[in-house]
Amino acid sequence: MADCRRVPLLLLLMCIFCCVHQNQAENNKPLVNADSVPNPPGGPVPPAVNPVVADRSLGAGASLQRKRSTGWKLAEEAVCREDLTRLCPKNSWNNNLSVLECLQDKKEETEISAECNHLLWNYKLNLTTDPKFESVAVEVCKSTIADIKECASEELGKGYLVSCLVDHRGNISDYQCNQYIHKMTSIVFSDYRLICGFMDKCKEDINALHCGSISTGEKDVHSQGEVIACLEKGLIREAEEQPGARVIKDECKKAIMRVAELSSDDFHLDRYLYFSCRDDRERFCENTLAGEGRVYKCLFNHKFEEAMTERCREALTTRQKLIAQDYKVSYSLAKSCKSDLRKYRCSVDTNMPRAREARLSYLLLCLESAVHRGRVVSGECQGEMMDYRRMLMEDFSLSPEIVLHCRSEIESHCSGLHRKGRTLHCLMKAGRGDIAAIDANCQRALQTLLQEADPGADYRIDRALNEACESVIQTACKHIRNGDPMILSCLMEHLYTEKMVEDCEHRLLELQYFIARDWKLDPILYKKCQGDASRLCHTHGWNETSEMMPPGAIFSCLYRHAYRSVEQGRRLSRDCKVEVQRILHQRALDVKLDPELQKRCMTDLGKWCSEKTDAGQEVECLQDHLEDLVLECRDMVGNLTELESEDIQIEALLMRACEPVIQSHCHEVADNQVDTGDLMECLVQNKHEKEMNEKCLVGVTHFQLVQIKDFRFSYKFKTACKEDVLKLCPNIKKKVDVVICLSTTVRNDTLQDVKEQRVSVKCRKQLRVEEVEMSEDIRLDPELYDSCQPDIKRLCPNVNYGNAQVRVPSAAASNHNPSVFNSHASQSNECERQK
Repeated sequence: MADCRRVPLLLLLMCIFCCVHQNQAENNKPLVNADSVPNPPGGPVPPAVNPVVADRSLGAGASLQRKRSTGWKLAEEAVCREDLTRLCPKNSWNNNLSVLECLQDKKEETEISAECNHLLWNYKLNLTTDPKFESVAVEVCKSTIADIKECASEELGKGYLVSCLVDHRGNISDYQCNQYIHKMTSIVFSDYRLICGFMDKCKEDINALHCGSISTGEKDVHSQGEVIACLEKGLIREAEEQPGARVIKDECKKAIMRVAELSSDDFHLDRYLYFSCRDDRERFCENTLAGEGRVYKCLFNHKFEEAMTERCREALTTRQKLIAQDYKVSYSLAKSCKSDLRKYRCSVDTNMPRAREARLSYLLLCLESAVHRGRVVSGECQGEMMDYRRMLMEDFSLSPEIVLHCRSEIESHCSGLHRKGRTLHCLMKAGRGDIAAIDANCQRALQTLLQEADPGADYRIDRALNEACESVIQTACKHIRNGDPMILSCLMEHLYTEKMVEDCEHRLLELQYFIARDWKLDPILYKKCQGDASRLCHTHGWNETSEMMPPGAIFSCLYRHAYRSVEQGRRLSRDCKVEVQRILHQRALDVKLDPELQKRCMTDLGKWCSEKTDAGQEVECLQDHLEDLVLECRDMVGNLTELESEDIQIEALLMRACEPVIQSHCHEVADNQVDTGDLMECLVQNKHEKEMNEKCLVGVTHFQLVQIKDFRFSYKFKTACKEDVLKLCPNIKKKVDVVICLSTTVRNDTLQDVKEQRVSVKCRKQLRVEEVEMSEDIRLDPELYDSCQPDIKRLCPNVNYGNAQVRVPSAAASNHNPSVFNSHASQSNECERQK
C-alpha cells in the first residue's frame, strides 16, 4: 500500500479489477474475461490477510488455500452457493464480476452468510492489490491514455495510472475504457478498506468518533459505507461547531472529501446513501439513468416529499452538506461549470479540495458576480447554479453559518418548520422583528445566505415564496415571463391590493426586508446602477463587501444623487434614477423596507407609532409627530417628506386610492410627472370633485397638513420661493409663517408703490396658490385652528373640514337658521383675534 502515498483514495488498486471485467463489445467478444486472467499468487486470499479472517473464510467445504486453476469461479465456492441460488440469476454464475455485483448490491435486510461475505472481501482485496493487473488498464484504455497527457506520463507499476484515469473519467469518451473504470470504482467503493490509503489516514479518527472497527472482517460488506458516512457526519459537526464536535485530522478530511468527489457521478458508489435510498430511488427516480450525478439530483428534488423515507432524507442532506463544503462533490455542477470557473478565475487552487475556493458559496458568488456584470456564463452552468441556489433556500441546514449562529433562534421560534424553506423564512421573519429580536451574527448569516442563493434574480429559487404567491403571480403578474426578476417588483406593486393573499404578503415582506439591506440583491437595480455606484459611491464588485460600508449605504448614496439639481452636478443616469424611484415607491409601503429610516427612528416608532400596523401608517405617524422626534429621525423623515412632495408617486398607497380622480382630472400631469410636484397640486385642486373618494381625500389632506410644518415639504413652493425665503424670511421654517412673511412683504411693497417688488414674480404666483389652498381648510392654519377649536366643537360640530365650510357659514345654513351668524358673534376673543 506504500505506493498509494501520493493519491489518498486512489483506486489505483482498481486497475487489477479489470481482470474480472467481462464486457461485450460490439462484436460480442468479451473485453476482459475474469476467468481468463491468472489468479494472484496464493489464490484469492493474499498473504497479507489476517490469518483469522482467512480461517473464518473457510467453511462449507471451501478450500481457499489450495491452488486455483485459471478458470476458478466464485460461484464454485460452497460458502456462497446458497446465497447465489437465492439471490442471483443462474446466467450470472459463470462471471465473477456479475456475482460480485449481484451480492454486494443487495438490500441490507437481505442477509448473506458471513462466510460468503468474507470470501468476497478477500477476493476483491486480491484484485485491488496486485500490480500485475495494471497491464490490463494499459490494454483497455490505450487510446485514452494517449489522449490524456497527465495519465500518459505516469510511471507504470505503482498504480498511479489507474488513479489518473479515475480522476479524468469525466473526459473519457472510449466506451470500453469508461466501462472498465466504472466497474473498478464499483468494487473499490463497496468497502472503505479497499480505498488506497484511506484506512491509514483515517484510522485514528475512525476510532475516536466510534465509527466502527477497522479490523478486517469485523463488519460485513453492506455496513462498510456506514463508516464513511459516520466520518462525513463528524466532518459536518465540526464545520457547524456543534457541541462535542471533534476536530478531524486534515489528511483524513481530505480523504473523506476525496471519496465524496470520486463517488459524485454514480450514486451506487456512495454505499450508505445507496442502501438508504434504494426504495426511494425506485419510488421517485425509477426512470432516471445512473451516472453523471443524475440520480443524486433526482433524489435531491424529491427530498421533502411526504413519501421520502427519513433515512434517505438524512443521507441526502449529508451529501448536500458535503457539496456545500466542496462543490466538486457534485459531479454535474463541477462538470457543467468547469470552463466558466476557469474563465472567471473562480478556482484559485484546484489542488486544495477543501480550500475556500472549493466552497459552494464561493463558486456561486463568483459566477453570480459574472452574470450580474453582464458576462456570459453557459446556460448549462446557470441551470446547475439555480438548482443549488434553490437547494440552499429550501434547507437551512446546508449552511453551516446558519446552523451555528441561528441555533437559539431556530430552537426558540422555528422548531418543526424546516421543510421547503419554512425555517429560513421563519428566521427572516424574526430578523425583520415580527417575532422577537435576533442575534447580529444570525442576521449576518441570513444576509450572506441570501446573497449566495440570490432569490431576487429569480423568485422560483425561494420555494416558500413561490408556493405562497403562485395565485397572485398567475393573476397580477401573468404578463411577465416566468422567472423574470421583475415578478418580485410586480408582487410589491400589488402588496396591499385585493389581488394579494396574506401568506404571499408575509413571505414577500420577509424576503424584501433583506433585499432592501443589500442593493446588489435587486438584480435590475444593480444592472442599471452599477456604473453610477462605482462612479459616485465607490463600490466594490458584486461578490465583494466592505466592512467600512454599512448595509444600505450604497442605496442611500444613489438616492442622494438621484434628486440633485443640474447645478449641484453628478446626477444619476436616467436608467438608474428610474430604478431608484422604483425602489423608493416600494419602500414607502413599509417602514421596515427602509433600513436607515427604521434604524434612526426605532425609538420614536416604539414611542409614538407602536399601534400603527396598517400599510403606510408608520410613516404617516412619524410625519404627524415630526416636532417630537429625535433629531436624527426628524431629519430622515423630513428628507423623505421633502422627496414625496417632489414625487408623490412614491406614496403608492395614496396613488392607488386616488386613481379615479387622477384618471378623470390629472392623467396628463401623472403621465408627464418629472420631479415637478404638479400631481399633488392637481389632487389638491380637485379635492371636492365627485370622483374623489374618502381614502384619497384623507391622504391628500394629510399631506397638506404635513407640508405646513416646513416650507421645504411643498416642492413647488420651495422651488419658486427658496431664494426669497433665505433673503426675506431667514430662520423661518413653518410654511404658514413663511407664507405670512412673504405675503406681508408683497402687501407692504404694493401699498408703498415700490418700483421693484422684493418678492420675485415666480414666488408671488406660487404665493397666491398657497394662500388659496390654506384658506380652503382651517386646519392648514395651525394657530387659527388651535385658537378656534373650542368654538368649532361648539358652533360647527357637524360641519366637514375643507372647502372653507368651517370658516364661512353656508348660505343654506344662514337662510334656514339666522341664529348661526348671531352665534358667531359670541366667538372667543382669541379666535376672533386670530381671524
